[in-house]
Amino acid sequence: MKIEKVLTGFIPEPRGLDGLTLAVMVARQSGAALSVANVLPPAWSTPGPGKADESAWRAYLTEQAEAALAQARRLAGDDASYVVLSHKGSGRGLVELARKQDADVVVIGSAPHGAKGRISLGSTADQLLHSSSVPVMLAPRGYAEARPAEFERLTVAYRRGPGCDVAVKEAARVAASLDVPLRLVTLVVGGGRAKIEMEMQEQLRSSAADDLKAAARGQRRKIQVDVEVLEGRTVADAMSSTSWLPGELIICASSDSGPLRRVFLGDTSIKILKAATCPVMILTRQPALGKQ
Repeated sequence: MKIEKVLTGFIPEPRGLDGLTLAVMVARQSGAALSVANVLPPAWSTPGPGKADESAWRAYLTEQAEAALAQARRLAGDDASYVVLSHKGSGRGLVELARKQDADVVVIGSAPHGAKGRISLGSTADQLLHSSSVPVMLAPRGYAEARPAEFERLTVAYRRGPGCDVAVKEAARVAASLDVPLRLVTLVVGGGRAKIEMEMQEQLRSSAADDLKAAARGQRRKIQVDVEVLEGRTVADAMSSTSWLPGELIICASSDSGPLRRVFLGDTSIKILKAATCPVMILTRQPALGKQ
């Protein structure tokens, strides 16, 4: 994929600043156009004596939206475009706007209830991660406070299969557009002290290493590609077994059980999202290589 148009939803809260900070980084490093949107709830549709109140309420919401985008402009600058739209759900509103604008990625911050430095999913993310027709990127909580100077590396969570093979190809294009190296990692989770468990773990480790080498082989002509097997009793343990750069970006494929050309989170991707300490981008599910 190429990143030429970036869309982010913004509200004047820390999570809005986190998403906007990440979106600005992506747009500037890739040379993409940036669009910043504030999603308003729809107007009341029931006629009656409350009509005058509705008009005042709509004027108030519009005023608040314009103030929010004025705040966003101070960070993102005048080169970005700014949009106010009305929709029942902020996530679904961004999905529709991304389609209209032909955006390449939608960027948002984390829900406010999560731990600092981690990604948590709220209603906006849930809507995007189960229906978006473009990749979705999420910033950890507090990302704006500790923003890196630039992206330094892309890491793909890889497991052999049609979806991940396409994801590696797409991630390589993103890495090239950001001018950063690519790392492919496979998580080997489980293990035990019994001999048979240790033997199975060794087989999984060896198979994962072979799969990673094969996946990387076709991309090394374009960019630097490294591979690494991450092991642990859980996904979180495996994720913590390696180092993560300040300017890291994780890329996950959508589940192969989801609809084509839509984002759809699988169980492992959800666990990676919750364990990640850096931004994560979920790609849409694409047809297998050779079937596109």
